[in-house]
Amino acid sequence: MQNEAQLDLIRKYDPSALRLISADRNVYYAVKRVMDFTIALVLLVFFLPLMLLIALTIFLYSPGPVFFVQERVGAKRQVRGKYSYWQKVTFPCYKFRTMRINADPAIHQAYIQALIENDQKQMDALQGQTSNIRKLVRDPRITRPGKFLRKFSLDELPQFWNVLRGDMSLVGPRPAIPYEVELYEPWYMQRLEAQPGITGLQQVTARSTIDFDNQMRLDIQYIEKQSLWLDIEIILKTPLVVFAAKGAH
Repeated sequence: MQNEAQLDLIRKYDPSALRLISADRNVYYAVKRVMDFTIALVLLVFFLPLMLLIALTIFLYSPGPVFFVQERVGAKRQVRGKYSYWQKVTFPCYKFRTMRINADPAIHQAYIQALIENDQKQMDALQGQTSNIRKLVRDPRITRPGKFLRKFSLDELPQFWNVLRGDMSLVGPRPAIPYEVELYEPWYMQRLEAQPGITGLQQVTARSTIDFDNQMRLDIQYIEKQSLWLDIEIILKTPLVVFAAKGAH
């Protein structure tokens, strides 16, 4: 009865959110989950020595927690009879700490608002310089080791644990911060119709070099074209993009 009541609410307020389940999609999500778990487990074991070295470096440079745990917004696929839909959820997202302890998020929150509003003047003011990179590059909260970790996305290695937990996938839109989602235009919400990922179409295509609207379009394009082969293509491209460090800071 509770499930039917939930479906009735969705039909009333957002009927477009409901999807008839096809056998192909069920197979895709099942295989995707097996692939996510297997690759994440293998990579966690493979990168364990590097992760221990990173943790030690962080602690020696800035004594305190080596991990930064932040609430992020994602989505979970819910199945009710012959229908499925995506439910917005929050979860603890794990990263290596790249900032000073108890850093004030106000500057990042202000930058995100300027980014979404495409306010170049405000973005430049917060950066302290003119920049075409759509990311807060000159962030006074970042430590020296943190800059290196961010440049090569090494701070995100702990997110393989999020993949094992089922919070994230290897491929999908990056998980958003709650104060970012509060500023979303209605059409942006389409990017929450997939499980968030460590990498995605946006990351291997543009990586902080395009405005926010086009970032959202790439995430939505991935969701519309989502397939196992596209996931594999993005996974294979990711190391090349990371090592090139294009658009990364």
